[in-house]
Amino acid sequence: MAKRVRDATLDSKEARAKLKARGKPYYKSIGPGLHVGYRKGKEAGRWVVRMYVGDQDYRVETIASADDRADADGKAVLSFWQAQDKARELHKRLSGDSGGVAGAFTVNEAMADYLLWMEGNRKSSKDARYRAEALILPELGTVDVSKLTATQIRKWHSKVAATAPRLRSKKDAEQKFQELGTDAESIRQRRATANRVLTILKAALNYAWREGKAASDKEWRRVEPFEDVESARVRYLTITEAQRLVNASSGSFRDLVQAALQTGARYSELARVRVEDFNTDVGTLTIRESKSGKARHVVLTDEGSELFGQLAAGKRGDQLLLTAPAGGTWEKSHQFRPMNEACKNAKIIPAIGFHGLRHTWASLSVMNGMPLMVVARNLGHTDTRMVEKHYGHLSPSYVADAVRAGAPRFGTVTKSNVVSMQGEA
Repeated sequence: MAKRVRDATLDSKEARAKLKARGKPYYKSIGPGLHVGYRKGKEAGRWVVRMYVGDQDYRVETIASADDRADADGKAVLSFWQAQDKARELHKRLSGDSGGVAGAFTVNEAMADYLLWMEGNRKSSKDARYRAEALILPELGTVDVSKLTATQIRKWHSKVAATAPRLRSKKDAEQKFQELGTDAESIRQRRATANRVLTILKAALNYAWREGKAASDKEWRRVEPFEDVESARVRYLTITEAQRLVNASSGSFRDLVQAALQTGARYSELARVRVEDFNTDVGTLTIRESKSGKARHVVLTDEGSELFGQLAAGKRGDQLLLTAPAGGTWEKSHQFRPMNEACKNAKIIPAIGFHGLRHTWASLSVMNGMPLMVVARNLGHTDTRMVEKHYGHLSPSYVADAVRAGAPRFGTVTKSNVVSMQGEA
């Protein structure tokens, strides 16, 4: 008999009563390519089974009612444990597997399970799905996880690093690629991309291993990412260049550029801030929709407070602080063309991307002596690791000053008048 799987949110009617009603079921993996789900309605919930049928696709069937209000009878009303048994029975019957033994559990299935989990737990699920479908599954999707070797993964990893970057293409159009650069920076970028995709693959395989669908994680644990490829030189503007960029921008895009320079916030974050997010009393801007999913308060300078005060003037609290030229929301990619035009007019060569304005705020702040933790907090990082990685070199005296100011003095070393002869002829 298959081992029953526990889930604290589904295994009792009391636990299920705390879940929000929604059309999408709450799923729990109970075997390779097999999930039991609970669809919470306004009345009693329903059990469903979700079965992997290949090519990143699933089949969903309703099993029975959940024992939310009526006692389980093993037929029309099932407990969580009975729903698992029923799901396995249905899976066995529909797959024609009379022996009840699951077939090969492939990378395709492992990735499908992981992406399903990501959809409910991570904001980056869309990016992970795109990378998986473009760079992982075409090469490794049909491989049985139990037969996947470190050598296979290393070979695939190197192939990804040797692949030219993709260009934006219309849906169903032939995929086009950039020219394959051979300079050191192009190689670094491709290897950094390969490392990020390797992270997604490992995460999916580790999820399968934790769920009991892979016997060991030894093979992929032995695969190391490329070293020293994540530290690209951060591009930022000087004060003079930033002033030229602002002057070369106009209208609503000028407001957007100034907002980025004053806050270090991401484009996607600024596009969503509303008048009510600006607190004129304490001089902060609340970022409610951040990359991490957590809200943060960006502290503004007097200059920044003046800017946002002007942007908020005459608007209701629920209105956007920054609007696109047509009056709506700044959407994805809308900033590319005006940014390139502003850089061209400001004679900033090569042109800098909009994200470079975030780097500009952080870089200039570090060079002005702002503590790295303060920079990290304003940018939305939980610690200083990312700030140290990208901007720490701009503050070479930061560690030295901190040590000289805070290290203990023991009073046991006496001064001497003897001078070293080092360097003399």
